[in-house]
Amino acid sequence: MSPVVVLVGPPGAGKTTVARRVAQALAVPVHDTDHAVEAAAGRSISDIFTDSGEEAFRALEEAAVAAALQEQTGVVALGGGAVLSAATRARLAGHPVVFLNVGLAEGVRRAGLASNRPLLAGINPRATFKALLDARLPLYREVATVEVSTDSRDVADVVAEVLDTVGAPPGPSPSTTDTGDQQA
Repeated sequence: MSPVVVLVGPPGAGKTTVARRVAQALAVPVHDTDHAVEAAAGRSISDIFTDSGEEAFRALEEAAVAAALQEQTGVVALGGGAVLSAATRARLAGHPVVFLNVGLAEGVRRAGLASNRPLLAGINPRATFKALLDARLPLYREVATVEVSTDSRDVADVVAEVLDTVGAPPGPSPSTTDTGDQQA
């Protein structure tokens, strides 16, 4: 088994929202590795970071990604830091991987002070986000088969571009009833 498409990108890029909409348009399942980590651990990512540390979270994340890439047949959204693992990057080879890119200003606006994003919590989320982008951008591009910008774009436009990259017709407009914001 193999996913139809894997989405990667920094926090705030719209991975979860876009994954849900692409899966809906293709009538395939959606799998979010952050949700899988929380389900496996029985606690939130923030709690894992607080109680066990980032290293423990990354180990859980690596296992969740490995399982998703082996077992899932739909759309898989990876957590923003999943590409930090060399093993994960190697596992992504041969899969259709879309890098949802978001710029600094837009990423901070979308993800800035969210309490469910422990790496962005702190005194200066903008500086933290910039450092995160600087470190991860080459890794996102290394694993991606295509890059899609989400800055100042409506979710439907991003979804249509992702569908085009996987060779699927966009079909009817994806529902706007989900709780994600209207920009990717």
